[in-house]
Amino acid sequence: MSIAFIHLSDIHFGQERGGNLYINNDAKAQLLIDVRKVVATLPEGRAAGLIVTGDIAYGGREGEYKAAGEWLDKVSEAAGCSITDVQLVPGNHDIDWAEITPVTEFMLGEIKAKGQAALDKFLADDDERALLYRRFRHFMPFADGYRCPLDLDGGNAEERVVHLAEGRSIRFVRLNSALICGKKDEEGTLLLGARQRILQQRPGEELIVLSHHPLHWFQDGVDAAKFIRSRARLLITGHEHNPSVKPENVEPGCDILLLAAGATVPPLADEVYTYTYNVIEFEWDEANDGLCVQIHPRAWIDDLKRFEIDKARLGDSAPRFNLACPNFREAPRPSAAPQSTDDSIQAEEEGDTVVIPLAREAEPTMDEPVTPDTYSLLILRFFRDITAGQRIALLVEMEALPEGWTDLLSHPHERLALDSIIKKGRGEELAAKLDTLVGAEK
Repeated sequence: MSIAFIHLSDIHFGQERGGNLYINNDAKAQLLIDVRKVVATLPEGRAAGLIVTGDIAYGGREGEYKAAGEWLDKVSEAAGCSITDVQLVPGNHDIDWAEITPVTEFMLGEIKAKGQAALDKFLADDDERALLYRRFRHFMPFADGYRCPLDLDGGNAEERVVHLAEGRSIRFVRLNSALICGKKDEEGTLLLGARQRILQQRPGEELIVLSHHPLHWFQDGVDAAKFIRSRARLLITGHEHNPSVKPENVEPGCDILLLAAGATVPPLADEVYTYTYNVIEFEWDEANDGLCVQIHPRAWIDDLKRFEIDKARLGDSAPRFNLACPNFREAPRPSAAPQSTDDSIQAEEEGDTVVIPLAREAEPTMDEPVTPDTYSLLILRFFRDITAGQRIALLVEMEALPEGWTDLLSHPHERLALDSIIKKGRGEELAAKLDTLVGAEK
């Protein structure tokens, strides 16, 4: 049984001006119609989630993420998945330029000039690290809501696991390729850093790496490519707005697939750079104990003013790749049918159980029954749908913080306070207060 994801990239919320606003909004509305049509043809009749490889916003501003969240909710609904099942990474447009101070520019210049040593120096100092990440001040709560927080120590983030069969899983690893992006970046000058490019392997599990920038944008891209080629089966990137797919044999018994996305909403749509997105299916290749990846590329057909199969950009209307997987072969060979686990989301289809296990963050032990979906939805609404000031006020009101608290909180501290409210059996009360706050804004 295959498990599918809707793959979006470079949506650029906030770039629209004048008539382009209406043109892009129409394309985004047509994408919803197309997603419904495509997922209806999938074996399960729905997707398991969304993947967004950066540049969600155009200027990294709060209002742009508000609009993006509302639209992603609609895409999730059209795809048949929960609005919380979204994975995303930042791009260069997810940086707020207003937060690039002269000191920040100095830091970024030093890192680009001196590489890993300078990056380590700034990451080791709490104040300098906070200044470095302040460029993501509006992206971070948006990503936190989807349980895709940035690693504030400069590392990669891996947390979503999808089980394809007994003992066979894929793990999504998220890279912050915009870690040292500034107002203007040149190819080959960015830096992933050692903390990000070192990928951990596990028997029976193959890695899917998400990055906004392709590897040739990094000064440490050659070393990063060695880790990714040998330890991951698929690298999905955005940024260049030029869709392509390329399978490579790393060594006998080890393949990698390089998938570059087009722009879901390009800055200027024309015959070359048009609206595009993908549907990606993953399936255990039982015969070869490998990973089967099938891509359904979709592109805007201007003469018809709608999305159709993209027959040109990926060389096939539905390219399918069977990848040799060394990490699969290191684990005992499973049976063909996926096995149910405690983390599974199950759907009944013609009497058979279709298991779509999605990894969740560990929930706190709670005094009231709260399902993983409810918990994920509370996190999404708390971080994405209300402002930082509203979050602080709400935590104070619900006695998760001392009365009179006005200081900003780090994401881990906000999560601890939020979890304490739910743990005390006040999840429904929290949801009601969120309803009031969001309703008041509308």
